[in-house]
Amino acid sequence: MKAIALTLAAMAGVAFTALPAHAQQQKTTITLAAAKKMAQACEARAEKEGWRMITAVMDDGGRLKYLSRMDNAFLGSVEIAQLKANTSSSFPFSTRQVGEIASKNVPGIAHVPGVVTFAGGLPIVTAKGEHIGSIGVSGDSADNDELCAQAALDAVKGDLGLK
Repeated sequence: MKAIALTLAAMAGVAFTALPAHAQQQKTTITLAAAKKMAQACEARAEKEGWRMITAVMDDGGRLKYLSRMDNAFLGSVEIAQLKANTSSSFPFSTRQVGEIASKNVPGIAHVPGVVTFAGGLPIVTAKGEHIGSIGVSGDSADNDELCAQAALDAVKGDLGLK
């Protein structure tokens, strides 16, 4: 009986010492609250500038986490924002960088259906290098879309431990 009790105690000790290691290995994820905070920051920047934006936030698997459409934003921008987010979810690059890659090294990538090669999509990468999702913004010029996307990332930098 003592042997069984000692074995169980040893197993419990191993299990409890493994818990901190497991907790350290958990991947950062984008919560709904973080996705909403990102959209709100993007919209605040857009309001300040007089832009009407669509914001799409995707998780690490390229699944839509949150979509926001400002009043009077172009309907066509809904799809464009999602395509930008999908591109930066599929590759750990901004859509601007994908465009640069397409123009210099891999021109065929510009012809892949669904791949966006102009600014407005940003990957969401932690300071540890984890690619945990993406954001795509559309509604104004590509440069302004990217400014709003960056404002969104800046708003959750501390929450998600971003670079």
